Amino acid sequence: MIKKKILVTGGAGFVGSHLCDRLLKEGNEVICLDNYFTGQKQNVVHLLNNPFFELVRHDVTMPFFIEVDEIYNLACPASPVHYQYNAIKTMKTSVMGAINMLGLAKRIKAKILQASTSEVYGDPQIHPQTENYWGHVNPIGERSCYDEGKRSAETLFVNYHKQNNVKIKIIRIFNTYGPRMHPHDGRVVSNFIMQALQGEDITIYGDGQQTRSFQYVDDLVEGMIRMMASPDEFTGPVNIGNPNEFTILQLAERVIELTHSKSKIVRMALPPDDPTQRQPNIELAKKELDWEPKIQLNEGLIKTIEYFASII
Repeated sequence: MIKKKILVTGGAGFVGSHLCDRLLKEGNEVICLDNYFTGQKQNVVHLLNNPFFELVRHDVTMPFFIEVDEIYNLACPASPVHYQYNAIKTMKTSVMGAINMLGLAKRIKAKILQASTSEVYGDPQIHPQTENYWGHVNPIGERSCYDEGKRSAETLFVNYHKQNNVKIKIIRIFNTYGPRMHPHDGRVVSNFIMQALQGEDITIYGDGQQTRSFQYVDDLVEGMIRMMASPDEFTGPVNIGNPNEFTILQLAERVIELTHSKSKIVRMALPPDDPTQRQPNIELAKKELDWEPKIQLNEGLIKTIEYFASII
């Protein structure tokens, strides 16, 4: 097997660190780039003794020069708490980060994968969401720095491919959870688990009937690697998510049950532009990548709860 040199931007983040693990396990050389805005060194500290792993503190809004075979562009805060904290920086990370990494891929003739998001669909008016749906997005809302940043990045990827023959791959990631999630990222799985383990009230926004589809991180990493390895003519975008749909209330009840917590469920007002439904149609991923998620909610939640219990 040929050892590839692979750059992972956002590699010290929740998803990025799991991707680095997997790429190293498969015998590659990995350069992990992160500015630690939401990524954490502790996510990759176990890799620092590996001679084929390199950790670089760098912000993708600045150009970066290196020789690699493949680039996974994951750098961007992905939870509402973090991406709304500095909306301009979030937009810059998506847009300038894409420009810098695509420019690099063009110069060195590397294949590049963009970690896009189900947020490009906004508050969808079709259900489940297929890749040819254009979305229903508020360009000036609370979440727009992330939604529109990622949509712009997809535009840049497609145009670098058309104009400059850059080998691109675009995946749209749906809700993902697992060990190494940031405990205070404000996302529903980490919120509920942290609240349940600490015996606090579990806060649900609205009536809790809004739905989400939860994907365990190992399934996502498998989808990413299969997408990168797929034929060059298949550029995506392709949905990578778990189509099993749950209400937020069902998730809260499941977490209380699995943590044996005495937490009570309390309701709060729904934040603006909060999508009422999210569910991926994954027929394209099944057809083109022979991929579908293997780990279902209970199994994944148990692993995630064990992780959070170990860091509290």
